[in-house]
Amino acid sequence: MIQGYRLRMPHSRSMGAGLFELRPKGAEGAARIFYCRAVGQRIVLLHGFIKKSEKTPSRELIIAIKRMREINYGKKY
Repeated sequence: MIQGYRLRMPHSRSMGAGLFELRPKGAEGAARIFYCRAVGQRIVLLHGFIKKSEKTPSRELIIAIKRMREINYGKKY
């Protein structure tokens, strides 16, 4: 059994600084869901999108990073 933050490629990938990416595939293509670990063993889903290009768009990554900072530091960026 694979557990939460222990999930690895090809199902999950570390994006650095405590941000992770879930990599589900479906009939309509690949999706990406950014998440982080909060206090204790909580997993917080930050942002998701349907992938349309090979590379993750920077605007999607920026949204996830801002939300992660809000959770970790309690203020908006």
